[in-house]
Amino acid sequence: MTTRTAVVTGASSGIGAATARRLAAAGFHVVLTARREDRIKALAAELTAEGHRATAHPLDVTDRAAVDAFAAALDAHDSIDVLVNNAGGAIGTETVATADPADWRAMYEVNVLGVLNVTQALLPRLVAAEGTVVVLSSTAALATYEGGGGYVAAKHGAHVIAETLRLELCGQPVRVVEIAPGMVKTEGFAVTRFRGDEEKAAAVYAGVAEPLDADDVADTVTWAVTRPAHVNVDLLVLRPRAQASNYKVHRES
Repeated sequence: MTTRTAVVTGASSGIGAATARRLAAAGFHVVLTARREDRIKALAAELTAEGHRATAHPLDVTDRAAVDAFAAALDAHDSIDVLVNNAGGAIGTETVATADPADWRAMYEVNVLGVLNVTQALLPRLVAAEGTVVVLSSTAALATYEGGGGYVAAKHGAHVIAETLRLELCGQPVRVVEIAPGMVKTEGFAVTRFRGDEEKAAAVYAGVAEPLDADDVADTVTWAVTRPAHVNVDLLVLRPRAQASNYKVHRES
């Protein structure tokens, strides 16, 4: 008998870790990948202790050779039913005129080429399993804002991968789902973006009564991938009630 398997990238914290927990609870064997080996091993142990099946594989999604080796190492007896391309991130808030190209390159590598690498490596098995490719993009994939050029460009790239792949796979038994979250308060995302400045990171969420949290997004991902096989959630934009757009957010005094 085969086991339904879901591969989650960037599973060491935030949305990735929450999604792994949700999918495990839904009956999937979750394969946890991230660069921080200690974190994914701890999460795998936690899930295993709860009676779920979980495996940790340290992985840098920007390293194509490592991605190919990871794909080859997956248990041939397990179908690969779901891939959640979650690994990503933002660096800096500089303008286009002042941004460091190295930051843009780093964001493109993880948000775009990371998605491409893992999707290409696992796609044959996803098609064979009539599976689902999930791309975690962002509302930044759909609308620009000042100071976000590099991140916005990268997430637009992730959006285009999902949209193009769906067209190219039309007629094949695989779904391509894009989830585009808005304001999500998670461990580390804003701190990384502001280069470790905790005060600036906290200001992003100041006065917002209920920003989304990682579990809100994880719940949405799990709902999307557990729809009947003929139902494809092409693009789902997810925001807190307080956020009407990337620009308009209600903040309480």
